[in-house]
This record gives sequence, structure tokens and C-alpha cells, in this order.
Amino acid sequence: MPKPIPDDYPRVIASLTVRGAADAIDFYTEIFGGRLHSDPMTAPDGTVAHAEIRIGDSMIMLGEESPVFDSHAPQEDAAAPVRLMVYVEDADETVRRAVERGARQESELRTEFYGDRGAAIRDPFGHAWYVASHVEDVSPEEIDRRAHELFTT
Repeated sequence: MPKPIPDDYPRVIASLTVRGAADAIDFYTEIFGGRLHSDPMTAPDGTVAHAEIRIGDSMIMLGEESPVFDSHAPQEDAAAPVRLMVYVEDADETVRRAVERGARQESELRTEFYGDRGAAIRDPFGHAWYVASHVEDVSPEEIDRRAHELFTT
């Protein structure tokens, strides 16, 4: 009997619609250290209809924009209603490489009061990400103190 929640899938998976799914697979595997979970499914026109990429213990799914499934990629320069967060070994280097590959950096790299260093980017396919590395263990009390200081100045 099949399990309602498969063992090899996380409970929440972001599913991204893109223009240029094959290029998106290359970008996400190279920049975020992802790997294909299985072979992508292709549509009759040769485009990627569905792919699953593991990034650490998480997964994203993606597919080419398609009128058949009423799926639409983000519009260029439109506001992104969702931002994905990804932890990486070196946020500075990952952001640099992402920008080299066509991403747009949307915020400066900085170390935040809660101990993460990161920046916001928009990938070449229109999806918003926050790329971060955890660089300091900060106690809940110290986070509260720093947050209060930050938000009251």
C-alpha cells in the first residue's frame, strides 16, 4: 500500500514555473549545489515539463511555463510574492557566482542581528531568493536586544 507521504520527499516542496527549464536546472544545481532527484520529464516539444532537484535536505520542483497546465513564469521586474531562502556554505561566494550566471542582486550582503549573513537575489528566471550562511550563534536574549536596538534607532 502506498504511503500518503513518500519517505523520500519533504512535506513542503516549492514548485517553480520558469522559462528555460533546462537552463534553470543547470543554474540551481551549479549555484545551490543541487542534484536531480530523478530524470526530468520532457514535453512533446522537448522542453522540461517537470524536474525535481534536491538541495541539501530540501527539494524544489520546476517546469516550463505551459498553457496546457495554466502555469506561468514570473513576469520580468514584477514584484515577487514569495522569496525562497537557501542556506549555503559561503553566501558571499554563492551570491557572486549567481550574479555571474545572470542573477540580479537585490540587497547588499550583510551580517544580520540574528547571526546569518546573506543577500537577496532574483534568479535569471524571475524567482526571488535569500542566500544565507549562518555565521554566528546568537542567544534568543541577544537577538531580542539587537532587534530592539535596530528597530528603535
